[in-house]
Amino acid sequence: MTDLFEEVEEQLRSDRYRTLVRKAAPWVVALAGAALAVALAIWAWQQYHQKVTDKASEQYSAGLTAEAQGDNATAAKLWDAVSKSGSKAYKSLALMQLGALKLGDGKPADVKAAVALFDQAAAAAPDDLIGDAARLKSAFAILDTAPFAEVEGRLSPLMKDGHPYRVQAREALAFAKLLKGDSAGARGDFVVISQSLDAPETARQRAKAAVDLIDTGSAKAVPAAVKAAESLPPPMLVGPDGVPMGAVRQGQPQGQAQAPAQQ
Repeated sequence: MTDLFEEVEEQLRSDRYRTLVRKAAPWVVALAGAALAVALAIWAWQQYHQKVTDKASEQYSAGLTAEAQGDNATAAKLWDAVSKSGSKAYKSLALMQLGALKLGDGKPADVKAAVALFDQAAAAAPDDLIGDAARLKSAFAILDTAPFAEVEGRLSPLMKDGHPYRVQAREALAFAKLLKGDSAGARGDFVVISQSLDAPETARQRAKAAVDLIDTGSAKAVPAAVKAAESLPPPMLVGPDGVPMGAVRQGQPQGQAQAPAQQ
């Protein structure tokens, strides 16, 4: 009799399991389908984003080539297209290039337009490596024309710990102090730069030269030094693999820039 009861109980349990499976099956299938749909959507987005980045990379590189050949009109057209792309890194870089072209004209209205482009580049940048480069360019563009408070407001955030161009920002601020007649404040900044272990050797040499000019009473020569600093190559933008952006890798076709980290 006990065996009979156990057999009946086992049968009931089996019936309950089958009922639960039948009820749960539609939910399991639906969840599996949803997971598959999400995975496919992520894959499709990654593929689309990669295509956008690759196209922006090609156009940006073609713009660099056109500029090197003296064809600024073609370069501007290519960079304008990149500035409207979905790649944050290349969009920011292209806006900086457009700003630099504007600065080359030298007119006050063009300087204002260049600063606006640099500000757009900073806003579009995916990180401080690119964004701070744009902010530094905007500060240099107005260094000898804008009120000191405006220049200082643009440079001070770039001098904080952890920012990639804090030395260059301090150097620009020191030049701005000299231009407004604050020789003592400028000298202090130059001394800090000349003794900074993380400052590039060229920056330390310029700082020492500026200190010498101030100490010998030749600070009036600084406006020329400011113009020279503005014409220096921009800070090198280095990719996540440690290779400068735009550099050609071994085995990479000429004219094809290395893409920044996808953003």
